[in-house]
Amino acid sequence: MPGTVLVGAQWGDEGKGKITDLLSADYDYVVRFQGGNNAGHTVIHGDVKLALHLVPSGIMYESCIPVIGNGCVIDPRVLLEEIDMLEKVGISTKKLLVSGNAHLIMPYHIALDGAAEEHLGDKKIGTTKRGIGPAYQDKVARIGLRIQDLEDEALFRERLTAALAQKNEELTKIYGLEPYTVDDITELYMGYAQRIVPMIADTEALLSEAMAAGKRVFFEGAQGTLLDIDHGTYPFVTSSSCTSGGAIIGTGVGPRSIEKVLGIAKAYLTRVGEGPFPTELTDTIGQQLTEVGGEYGVTTGRQRRCGWFDAVIMRYAVEVNGLTDICLTKLDVLSALDTIKICVAYDVDGKVFRTVPGHERDFERAVPIYEEMPGWQTDITACRTYEELPSQARDYIEYLEKLVGAPISIVAVGPDRDQTIFRNWN
Repeated sequence: MPGTVLVGAQWGDEGKGKITDLLSADYDYVVRFQGGNNAGHTVIHGDVKLALHLVPSGIMYESCIPVIGNGCVIDPRVLLEEIDMLEKVGISTKKLLVSGNAHLIMPYHIALDGAAEEHLGDKKIGTTKRGIGPAYQDKVARIGLRIQDLEDEALFRERLTAALAQKNEELTKIYGLEPYTVDDITELYMGYAQRIVPMIADTEALLSEAMAAGKRVFFEGAQGTLLDIDHGTYPFVTSSSCTSGGAIIGTGVGPRSIEKVLGIAKAYLTRVGEGPFPTELTDTIGQQLTEVGGEYGVTTGRQRRCGWFDAVIMRYAVEVNGLTDICLTKLDVLSALDTIKICVAYDVDGKVFRTVPGHERDFERAVPIYEEMPGWQTDITACRTYEELPSQARDYIEYLEKLVGAPISIVAVGPDRDQTIFRNWN
């Protein structure tokens, strides 16, 4: 079964958009399987940079069918704005399909997300306040509305009435906010329905049939392994399954459909929002990584926290995702450094951990144990083969492979598509 899953192997923002965009041309379907518009992928169309938050990167290729899977939560306003942006620059969205089982983000989800985050004060999670968490909460509580509900106004009203009976209580009595009305939301969402309903498909059956017929399918993840609701640094996580298992849950295909799992990792490490970050750098090197790497969020514009590569986290990502391959991005950002550090283990109150501690309190107290390697101090952005890289850069890559236990098959040495070295990928 020719299925490939792409996941973030760190805390997200690893450069998944470029790699998905680059690889999508080789696939018949590209499927987004989790998250919502709390994530962003930057892709290049001609001389134009485009930020995609919901639409799969496969939209860039006429030969590819882009699919938004059942594991996603969708703000219809954002989806339609993205479609309009793409059409404006000449990219057709006519092939875009949306699972009828994907859940809708409602206006009250956004209001509750912002209010809850403010209510937490200095214990805030660091959400994007786009309603993602509350939408997933309602999905699990079985009071969510789904994309397929847009096809039937009477059913939409019925389910919305039931949801608002609870949500308006929360809005008014807990947070002191104004309630929503069934009529106002129905009018707004039935307007969206006129354009979205033609995109709705039974994508679960469609993808299973396509893979059985030998079609190649690329499963595109958002966020990163350490933000996974089950396997991330809880509670500073997102609300969906970001690991490779999420591709199964979020699309409805079987586990045996997956042939490759590609993990995207930066040559250093970044994190947006709150939560522990053992290798974080708050010095001039950290600032240099921020500026040279352009470390500002695609979705929020927030500055990312930067630190040294953490091999402990990466080993964990290899194990929990079953990574068959790694793509190392932004290697060029390290080019000016004379010395590069790698975290190989943690010291927690005198005890050495070579795996991610099982208890969050231990992880919060983890002090990185570093090894140092010489930098290459030369521009590598023009390198197009592995052999052209300086020996120090190759040593760094090969040592990372040894530390994390998976091959680094792709290396990105710049933001453009052609600034990518395919080492062992096929």
